[in-house]
Amino acid sequence: MASIFSLAEYIFPFLIILTILVFVHELGHYLVARYNKVTVEVFSIGFGPELFGWNDKAGTRWKFSMIPLGGYVKMYGDADASSRPDTDSLKKMSDEQKSNSLHSKRVGQRMAVSAAGPFANFLFAIVIFAGLFTFKGEPFIPTTVGNVAPGKIAEKAGLTIGDKILSLNGVAAKDFHELRDLIMSNKGKDVDIRYLRGSTEQTVRVKMVEVDALGVEKPVGVMGIAPSLPEYHKINPFQAATHAIQKTWSMSVDMLRGIGQMITGQRSSEELAGILSIGNMAGESVKGGIAAFLVFMAFLSINLGLVNLLPIPVLDGGHLLFYSIEGIFGKPVPEKIQEYAFMVGLVIVLGIMLISTWNDVTRLILK
Repeated sequence: MASIFSLAEYIFPFLIILTILVFVHELGHYLVARYNKVTVEVFSIGFGPELFGWNDKAGTRWKFSMIPLGGYVKMYGDADASSRPDTDSLKKMSDEQKSNSLHSKRVGQRMAVSAAGPFANFLFAIVIFAGLFTFKGEPFIPTTVGNVAPGKIAEKAGLTIGDKILSLNGVAAKDFHELRDLIMSNKGKDVDIRYLRGSTEQTVRVKMVEVDALGVEKPVGVMGIAPSLPEYHKINPFQAATHAIQKTWSMSVDMLRGIGQMITGQRSSEELAGILSIGNMAGESVKGGIAAFLVFMAFLSINLGLVNLLPIPVLDGGHLLFYSIEGIFGKPVPEKIQEYAFMVGLVIVLGIMLISTWNDVTRLILK
């Protein structure tokens, strides 16, 4: 019960972040749709019954809905919030009415509308990073150990807070980000850790495995260390913008690599974080100050953009996949196939949500 109550204090910052990111994502869809002369019927933050809203001069209903876990833009000719075409209504429309529907537009226009949401999330992350790098400085996280988890590999190896890790198996890490990748790449292997304690260099050998309750060795890609506080290096606005793009790109690549490793079994699905974990991290980021809060928001914005680009029907990536097939073969994917694909996509998304939520429960409530 204590864990449940402690999570409650994180709900407010989580909802702030989620509302902003959903608004940015859906605004991307909305602006590109309007640019292509598509009528937008609804712009909703949240799902379910409407709490309050208003109509603009273009006839769009802007509203906040009861379930604040996402949002959608419903366009003229859509069957539902997932932007599936309402084929029955489209058949009854006049040519003039159809011209205001997304589904009457060229393939390239439809692809632009679908891609605009994720693109807006990436752009938002770049703006956050560029602003932080300009006014506060670019963060650099050294390989100094900031905390050691009890019972984990690092503690058993004798590492303590303040030790600066220099290399793993002779491969140097310039920052904690590179160190984390090195640790993951040595999963299950014997590793020589060279580190600096005070002014003395030392080396210790560890095996990247943990023993489970049955006494079976299990390969792991973590040592049980947390980084020390970041350092900030001031850079000019041009460098800030360039580094912000590089930062967004590198984080995107890392996330995609992680997804790929889960699919291939190199990483466990237990690492998936759900709403409870994200809320927990949001609360912790608030405690770290405005910079930590903004960095977490940028991280989540990139995550939202990437997840929506996955080629799963019901997500933006699923629409892009269908439009790409249509562009290649010159005709849309048959309606029945799209319907079945959307059902499969929905099952996949709900399955991922269930797994991530169960992971949250075991980590935060049943621990």
